[in-house]
Amino acid sequence: MTTPRPWPLLMAGLLGLCGLLGCTPTPLSAWSGYAEGDYVMVAAPVAGTLKVLAVQAGQAVVQGAALFTLEAEADIAALAEAQARLDSAQAQAHNTDSGRRREELAVTRAQLAQAQAQSALADTELARQQLLLAQGFVSAARLDEARAVAAQARARLAELTAAVAAAQLPARPDERLSARAQAGAASAVLAQSVWRLQQKTQAAPVAATVADTFFRAGEFVPAGQPVVSLLPVGAVKARFFVPETEVATLHPGDRLELRCDGCATPLAARVSFVATRAEYTPPIIYSNTQRTRLVFMVEARPEPADAARLRPGQPLDVSRSTP
Repeated sequence: MTTPRPWPLLMAGLLGLCGLLGCTPTPLSAWSGYAEGDYVMVAAPVAGTLKVLAVQAGQAVVQGAALFTLEAEADIAALAEAQARLDSAQAQAHNTDSGRRREELAVTRAQLAQAQAQSALADTELARQQLLLAQGFVSAARLDEARAVAAQARARLAELTAAVAAAQLPARPDERLSARAQAGAASAVLAQSVWRLQQKTQAAPVAATVADTFFRAGEFVPAGQPVVSLLPVGAVKARFFVPETEVATLHPGDRLELRCDGCATPLAARVSFVATRAEYTPPIIYSNTQRTRLVFMVEARPEPADAARLRPGQPLDVSRSTP
């Protein structure tokens, strides 16, 4: 009598137990990989002391929520100075576009009126002297003197007429252009000051979970140094490694299935990236069979709803999607 071998019975028992527990068997052709997050590193383009850190690791934030604020007293003072310089430059530019003040123009016009009266009086005196000379009552010298006085009065009248016209004119074109250029430069400096002050407070660019914070309040933060890292909602992908003999069969857009510990059902995903260069040792090894094999890194992205079920660093088994 032949004794039954224990292995078939043991395998049948394991499969039956797996069926009762509702587990999904992993295909033998699965590739090993892990979940990877596309983090957003939030930094300020200007340096400063961290004044307020408004979030902590693990906190969910909505788009536009304040993350951190740097000390900004010097920037506030610089903004006030830039605004004052702009006001001064704009006032100077406006002054070159207008004539003299109304009060100054009134003085010149009064002088013009006086010159008109004196010119009229001088013309009248000249006519009288001409009549008296014709009658023989005055000498020719007296007539010459009257002519000189009348000419002087007319010259004074012409001078003040020109002064009134000039007082109403703006400055010379070159002066006006220079004044406008200075106002434009002051406006640009103000815009820079406003921008620098705005950069002192950084907000979440997308809805996300705070993955980590790198500074504490009171520490100095260099320009461009990340203060907070964010994991946007659904920004998790699968990264796995395919042997050199199989990489040619994968293309962007191909359907895949992702399996993870604790996932009741496989997660659908699509290939988003296939590496163009091979590597001998993946960054994280989950299978001894891959340790000495030439592999290519491949990335696949699940649907946003399924991506929320994964955590960065979580081991994954990746296989082709079953028909």
